[in-house]
Amino acid sequence: MGTRPLLNRRLHGLGTTIFAEMSALATATGSINLGQGFPDTDGPAEIAEAAVRAIRDGHGNQYPPGPGIPELRTAVAEHQQRFYGLGYDPDTEVLVTAGATEAIAAALLALLEPGDEVIALEPFYDSYAACIAMAGATRVPWTLRAPDFRPDLDRLRALITPRTRLLLLNTPHNPTGLVLTPAELAAVAELAVEHDLLVVTDEVYEHLVFATGHHPIAALPGMRERTVSISSAGKTFSFTGWKVGWVTATAPLVAAVRTAKQYLTYVSAGPFQYAVAEALRLPDEYFAGFRAELLRKRDLLSTGLRAAGFQVFDPEGTYFITTDITPLGEKDGLEFCRALPERCGVVAIPNVVFYDDAEAGRSLVRFTFCKRDEILAEAVARLGRL
Repeated sequence: MGTRPLLNRRLHGLGTTIFAEMSALATATGSINLGQGFPDTDGPAEIAEAAVRAIRDGHGNQYPPGPGIPELRTAVAEHQQRFYGLGYDPDTEVLVTAGATEAIAAALLALLEPGDEVIALEPFYDSYAACIAMAGATRVPWTLRAPDFRPDLDRLRALITPRTRLLLLNTPHNPTGLVLTPAELAAVAELAVEHDLLVVTDEVYEHLVFATGHHPIAALPGMRERTVSISSAGKTFSFTGWKVGWVTATAPLVAAVRTAKQYLTYVSAGPFQYAVAEALRLPDEYFAGFRAELLRKRDLLSTGLRAAGFQVFDPEGTYFITTDITPLGEKDGLEFCRALPERCGVVAIPNVVFYDDAEAGRSLVRFTFCKRDEILAEAVARLGRL
């Protein structure tokens, strides 16, 4: 095999994810896992029963249609209209994917070519860097900085070059919990239109905005025709293992993304698609109750983290809290997180892995609060030993 490395050079440095490393550490040490963002309870029982019913009735047990079952595509279109006043044709402007992760991969592989530049909010979720690399494009970080993590719009303008093809947004933002304001979104939209840029926006935490509500950039003037909006069922309905996501965009954009997507998984999650179609039609009370419950959990964990000595940056959305470990006399988040299970039996994620600018994230650590109250209380008690 010679001396050439086995791994494609575009993926150099993108080996085992930090989530796999920390989850394995949690298992090995019997620690409470506040690192990886998955709930420890299932979503609505009636939606689980809908999946069972679909399997029993033979709905989706064989290959579903490539773009997704009509029932789910219709439900996604209804959801976009119901919550945001956005109209999409379920036949040509909605695509079902294997979670939002596949939607992001398909969108970037479809829309980018080698030499293109992608401006992405930094810190960025790790799959963004990998997908941009696989497309042969270059990521350009638009860095969010503590303590408020507000985006520098003048900096965004300065980052745009003739090679810029696409803006990759994530709001509500993982890991900082930032929610872009309508004014910030309008400024981004103005730049996208001015420079004729595509926008891919990851909105999986759209129903976990604690104060202001979610505002999709696709609703702004000039943006519908250039925006690929991505979301999924996993975070909103607490069925992360089902891996049901979707894309909404104009027909030409969906056709482009579908071309790449069909050679990734082809199709997935047949019976679960029927269940998610029912979930998207749950009453408003479900979405409001879900948001209120997570807000209560956020406050429970943030209070405990402050008492343990962390500097806490309360998130405006998502189910993650970013903290600074400097008040604890610590400086290196990666070393801190690798030692934390042995020190007090809790696992967290070092934010530095989401940064190209390592110094901007070196002392930051992320915790998730989508866990049962007793688990959060026990984690807080353990962290108090610090």
